Amino acid sequence: MGEKVVAERFALADRQHHRDKLRQCLDVLARLLAEKRFDRPRNLMGLEIELNLAGSDGMPSMVNAEVLNRIASGDFQTELGRFNLEVNIVPHRLSGRVLDQLAEELRTGLSYADRKAMEVDSGIVMIGILPTLRDRHLVSANLSEADRYRLLNDQIVAARGEHFTIDIEGVERLTSTAASIAPEAACTSVQLHLQVTPGRFAAVWNAAQAVAAAQIAVGANSPFLFGRELWRESRPPLFVQSTDTRPLELKAQGVRPRTWFGECWIDSAYDLFEENLRFFPPLLPISDDEEPMKVLEEGGVPRLHELTLHNGTVYRWNRPVYAVADGVPHLRVENRVLPAGPTVTDVIANAAFYYGLVRALAEEARPVWTRLPFSVAAENFDTACRHGIDAWLRWPKAGRNGALVRVPAVRLVREELLPLAAAGLDAWGVEPADRDRYLGVIEGRCRGRVNGASWQAATYHLARDRGLDREKALAATTRRYCELMRTGEPVHTWPAGLGD
Repeated sequence: MGEKVVAERFALADRQHHRDKLRQCLDVLARLLAEKRFDRPRNLMGLEIELNLAGSDGMPSMVNAEVLNRIASGDFQTELGRFNLEVNIVPHRLSGRVLDQLAEELRTGLSYADRKAMEVDSGIVMIGILPTLRDRHLVSANLSEADRYRLLNDQIVAARGEHFTIDIEGVERLTSTAASIAPEAACTSVQLHLQVTPGRFAAVWNAAQAVAAAQIAVGANSPFLFGRELWRESRPPLFVQSTDTRPLELKAQGVRPRTWFGECWIDSAYDLFEENLRFFPPLLPISDDEEPMKVLEEGGVPRLHELTLHNGTVYRWNRPVYAVADGVPHLRVENRVLPAGPTVTDVIANAAFYYGLVRALAEEARPVWTRLPFSVAAENFDTACRHGIDAWLRWPKAGRNGALVRVPAVRLVREELLPLAAAGLDAWGVEPADRDRYLGVIEGRCRGRVNGASWQAATYHLARDRGLDREKALAATTRRYCELMRTGEPVHTWPAGLGD
C-alpha cells in the first residue's frame, strides 16, 4: 500500500466523503488523460523484492525491526509480517548494461542486508513462500509494527465479518483458518514497474496479462505452505483467500475477490481505475485536503490521494499505478506475478524475459490479445500456478488461422516467447551480451525443466527418501536452498538433494 496511515475509526460521514473524493479523482484522471498531461516516454523501469528472514535452522525470524535498524538504509523497509523486508531499487532506464547494473546493485544491497541480519542470528531468504512457515507463525501478533498494517487488517477483517478460510488442493490438500490477514505475509514477490505513456498503457497491460502464465511457468518458486506441498506457485491462491472480504453468500452471488486476475482486455488505464470504484468498496476511507479538480483547473498536478490509496487495496497481478514525480504525473504497469528468488541472477533473468516480451507483444501488428480470449489467459494463469514448469498452456497458433492450440509451456517459451523477448530487449537498446546471458537462464530452465519450485520439491522428496520426517525435510530443504542461494548460481544449475 505504501501509505503512512494512522489507525483511527471511521464515521459514516467519512466514508461518504471519501466515496465522493474517489469519484472526483476518477473524473480528474479522465481529464488528465484527455488533455495529455502525462510525462513523456523515458523507458524507465523499477524493481522491488519482498524478502523473508530465517534463522540458521531455516525457521522464520520475527526480527525485521531489529534488522532494519542495523541496515539503516532507505532502500529497505518493512513488509506485512515481522519476518518480511522489502528492498527497492531506484528507477533505471531500460537500455545498455541495465541488467548487469541491476544485478550488481541487488547483490551489493542484499549481501549487506544479509550480514546485518546475521548479527541477530537471521538471514535474508529470497523465496516465494518460506517452506518452514506454519500457521502458528501467521497470526496478528506477528504483523509488523506499523499502523498501516494494523489498520488494513482491521478493515479487511471487519469487511469479512468471520475467520478467513485457507483451502488449497494441490499435490496435497491444506485446510486452515485465520483470524487476521497475517497469512498474506507468507507471499513474497518481485514487483516489476514499467513507466508507460497513456497511449501505450493498454497494450502493455494487455501484453502483461497474456504472458503472466508463462512468467509463472518458468519462475514458480512457492510449492509449500504450512508444511504441505500444494501448487507449484501457491502464492496466488493463498493471496486470494487471505485477503478475501467476501463471506460465502457474496461469493455465491459472484462478487469479485479483491485479489484477482481481471475479467477483460482494456482500452485505457482509466478502465482499471474505474473498475476499482465500481466493484470494490474502499477499505481505508482516509481523505486528505486536496481538491483535485480545483488543483487541475488552476494548472497544478493533483496527487489523487484517494484514488491511489484505494488502488493499493485492490490486488491485481498487473496493477495500474498513477504517481507524480518532479511535478509531472505518470503511469506505470506494476507486474506482481513473480515470486521472489531464487537468486539475483534468476530475478534479473525473470525481469529480462518480462520487459523484452511485453515490449515485443505490445508492438505486434496483430496483438496476441485479439487472438487469445481473456478467459483463456486467466485459465492459463491458473494452470501455470498449479503445474509450474510442467504446465501445458493454450496459445494462438502462428499464421492466419490463429486457432488456439495446447502446448507445453517450455516449448512455447523456447520456440516463440524467448525470440520475442530478445527482439523486445533489442528494441529497448539493451546490450546484446546482457540480453543473451539473462534470457539464457530462462532457456536453461526450460531445457532442464527446472525452476525454484521443482528444485524445492525434488530436494524435499529426496530428504524424505533418506528417512527425514516432514518437518525435518522441509527445514533441511530450506537450509540447502539458502546455501545455494548465496552462491548466486541460477537455480537450474543447482543439484537436487541436500548435498551431504
